[in-house]
Amino acid sequence: MRIDQQSVALVTGAARGIGLATARLFLERAWRVALIDIDEATLASAEAALRDEGIGPNRAIAVPADVSHPQQVEACVQRTREHFGRIDALVNNAGVAVFKPIGETTFHEWRHVMATNLDGAFLMTQAVVPVMLDDGGGAIVNIASISGLRASTLRVAYGTSKAALIHLTKQQAVEYGNAGVRVNAVAPGPVETAMAAAVHTPAIRADYHDAIPLARYGSEREIAEAVVFLCSPAASYINGQTLAADGGFDAAGVGLPTLRKP
Repeated sequence: MRIDQQSVALVTGAARGIGLATARLFLERAWRVALIDIDEATLASAEAALRDEGIGPNRAIAVPADVSHPQQVEACVQRTREHFGRIDALVNNAGVAVFKPIGETTFHEWRHVMATNLDGAFLMTQAVVPVMLDDGGGAIVNIASISGLRASTLRVAYGTSKAALIHLTKQQAVEYGNAGVRVNAVAPGPVETAMAAAVHTPAIRADYHDAIPLARYGSEREIAEAVVFLCSPAASYINGQTLAADGGFDAAGVGLPTLRKP
């Protein structure tokens, strides 16, 4: 897989947060990028910001789409191919969350989470791989979560969807690797996003700091660095892996914060 000024990345959930940070990093690294998101207003704002920074439509385009709808997936992939001529990397970042006890999680909420977090990655990958193969292959990164590696309260739908996404990554890597498409996952731990700022109370933040060996949240840029690395030639022999970008959260297990104090 070569990387040059013609290389194209398609990033879902790119209107904000990790998705937008990843799109920006691709642009910094001389890629062209299609930004996909269901939130048309926020996506338009992100595109306008890029235009203000001098990044024109020859470098980046915004394509509204719901990744859980097959017809919209096909349309956004087709538009990306028509505009840029190729797709070299796909980042399945679009995701939603419902944080409720198991007994209070409705089937509708369960399906909504699964449709976006799991079905979306399945559909996008199916649609993009044939385009990649026309140009010799490519790389795919699925954005999972530390919640897919370790269970936690209130995450029955979200955590299960991310655990399934991790296994889907392995299935895709085994099958598509034979054809020249690498597939890996990044599992972020707590990250400084707008959503985290809104829902993580000071007590929750303190708990995370105690449980994470690096004693802090990650940044959107740090997650983007892991994603772009896995899409690059530097990761050319990495396939079917899940990289936990979590400050050591998963490695720490239960942890005893008192014993970790210097």
